[in-house]
Amino acid sequence: MKFLIRSVVLATVLCWLLSSRIAFASSAASACTPAFPLEHGVPQGWLGADVAYSIPLPDDRDVWIFGDTLFGEHRSVHNNIPAMVRNSIGISTCNRGHWKLSYVIRKGKDGHAEDFFKAQHSHTWYWAMDGFVAGKDLWVSLLCVRDAPAQSQAMAFETCGTDLARIASPGPNPQAWKIDYFPLVPDGAHAYPSAAAVTDEGYVYLFALRESGQRPLLATRIPFEGLDDPAKHLEYFANDGQWHPGFDPASAQAVMQKGSPELSIRYHPDLKRWLAVMFEPEGFSSRIVLRTAPSLTGPWSQGKVIYKVPEMQPDKLGYDKNTFCYAAKEHPEFEHDDLVFTYACNTFDIPKLETNTGIYFPQVVRMPMSAN
Repeated sequence: MKFLIRSVVLATVLCWLLSSRIAFASSAASACTPAFPLEHGVPQGWLGADVAYSIPLPDDRDVWIFGDTLFGEHRSVHNNIPAMVRNSIGISTCNRGHWKLSYVIRKGKDGHAEDFFKAQHSHTWYWAMDGFVAGKDLWVSLLCVRDAPAQSQAMAFETCGTDLARIASPGPNPQAWKIDYFPLVPDGAHAYPSAAAVTDEGYVYLFALRESGQRPLLATRIPFEGLDDPAKHLEYFANDGQWHPGFDPASAQAVMQKGSPELSIRYHPDLKRWLAVMFEPEGFSSRIVLRTAPSLTGPWSQGKVIYKVPEMQPDKLGYDKNTFCYAAKEHPEFEHDDLVFTYACNTFDIPKLETNTGIYFPQVVRMPMSAN
């Protein structure tokens, strides 16, 4: 009975949220809807990527974080491996309704494209994830990844740790940014804080998907004054409902019983609620859900389906059974009386990336908050 009452209460609150009209940003910022056109060029045209976390900077720029990034004059796949770098960024501005986005693929000393965030461990690479601003510095969580045998080439990887990158006072030219790297959680933990990053009351909160069981979402945090040595000052939310030093996934409380390796968690002050946008955590789901909570550690609602991605609907024109979608993220800085989020689609048939240029870049959805 208690579970039923709680479910009814959460459902009621969520329905109220979805039927409310809320202003999250200035009218100037909300006039811009993000867009991610492919840019062909030699040698570093930007031809698609996934992830797409956005991090607002104090000077009204947004930093966009991209994962595996296709580049060049045209998409190219050889021996089932696309021409790509493992991460890149973008810098966007919104000036009086004019959206401008500059893609940034780092140039090496030889002029060739390389990862923007360089792996600090041999035979690994970084998928750059969410980030935050502390003082004048930009921080980005970095998920360590390496090759692993798998049946599908689209999934032939495994995780191997989390580090943090710090860009002190990011200037106008990202190619000149100095990046310092800090270890956070080593290989072997099988839960790596990176899925989402938010700041609140002097802490940065980093969420981790535990890679076992129902894959719950766990919460860690670092005080701002401890960012000079983040691993030393890391804390985790434990089963006893208290914060403890370090990170012990086996003793951590599940803040969501079923989490996601990528999601957004953002605070909406008008609602006094945290909102999480994520794909339904059931295999390769086609449904994006919205979850809410009064606190970062919950209780989180079970979620309301707010969008069904058309790329995975068999009755839609152009449907391909090999296409799968993921990486739903909210971007409140572009909202005004509505909800703005992105997602990405990929294919299990890797060579199709050459010809299907309608996938593998952030898809943008702007919808009323009251939509189903």
